[in-house]
Amino acid sequence: MRSIWKGAISFGLVSVPVKVYSATEDHDLKLHQVHDRDKGRIRYQRRCEVCGEVVEYADIDKAYEEGGQTVVLTDEDLKSLPVERSREIEVVEFVPDAQIDPMFFEKSYYLEPEKIGVKPYQLLRRTLEETELTAVVKFALRQKSRLGALRVRGDVMVLQALLWPDEVREAAFPVLEDTEVRISDKELKMSSSLVESLSSEFEPEQFADEYQEQLRQLVEAKLAKGDAVDTEETFGAPAEEGEGAEVLDLMEALRRSVENRRKAAKGAEEPAAVSRASAAGRGRAGKLEAADAEGSPSEEKAPPKRRTRKTG
Repeated sequence: MRSIWKGAISFGLVSVPVKVYSATEDHDLKLHQVHDRDKGRIRYQRRCEVCGEVVEYADIDKAYEEGGQTVVLTDEDLKSLPVERSREIEVVEFVPDAQIDPMFFEKSYYLEPEKIGVKPYQLLRRTLEETELTAVVKFALRQKSRLGALRVRGDVMVLQALLWPDEVREAAFPVLEDTEVRISDKELKMSSSLVESLSSEFEPEQFADEYQEQLRQLVEAKLAKGDAVDTEETFGAPAEEGEGAEVLDLMEALRRSVENRRKAAKGAEEPAAVSRASAAGRGRAGKLEAADAEGSPSEEKAPPKRRTRKTG
C-alpha cells in the first residue's frame, strides 16, 4: 500500500503523527468502451466550447457560475484555504460505538503511526478498544473538509470518513404513512422463527462476488473461442420461467420458508450424525478388540497340576 496523506491525530495536547492509506480497493474487472463495428477504443476529449481546442488536464481550472458570472478557482486558490493547509485529524469528542448510524459511513482509511508516534498511537488504540468508544474527528483531504470516525480494527486504527448530515436524504414514503397494516402475533412469531433459522455469525469470507466471477469466466471463454462462444456451454442452460408465480399469502409463505429451512438443517445434520455414529462404532470396536487381546482365554496360563501319591 502507498500512503496518500500525512498528518497527525490531535486530542488534547497529545499529537500522534500518522500516515494515511486507503483501506479498500475495487475488485471489479476493468472494462473499457470500443466501437462495436471495428473494436476501436473510444476515448474522451476535453474540448473547450469557446475556442474548440482539445485541452490538456494540466490546463484545466475549476469554476463556479452564478447569475451569469463565472468565478475561476485555480489550484493555488484552493490550496490557500486554511482547512486545506491543515494536516491535523482533530478529535472533537468521544461517543459510544453504536451511536453512529452506518448510513453515514463513506470511505475507510488505515492509519499507520510514524516511528516517533508508536506509543501514543497504541495508547489511544487501547483506550478506544477498552472503553468501546469512537472518536469523532474533523480533517481535510483532497480539497474537502470532512467529518470522520476514528475506531479500532484489529491492531490498527481506522479513519472512516462520514457524510455530513445534509448529505443523507430523509426517507418519506407516503405508502408507509397512508397504508394501515395489522400484524398478528402468529405472523410475528412465524417471522421470528424464520429469522432465527437464518441467524448466524457474520463471516464475510463465505461470500463471493458472483457477477465478477461469471464475468471473468465469460471473458476467458471468449479469449479461448472468440465470438463463437456458447454461453449455454459456459454457464449451462438458463432455468425455464413458469407461466406465472404462485401467489401465496404472507402466513403460508412464512410457513413454507420455515419448513424448508428445517428440512435443509436436518439434511445437513444427518451426514454429521452418521459420521459421529461411525466414529463411535469404531471406538467401541477398538475397545472390544483391546479387551479381547488382554483377557482372551486362549492366552491365559493353565493352573498348575496337583501331584497325587499312588497308594497300595
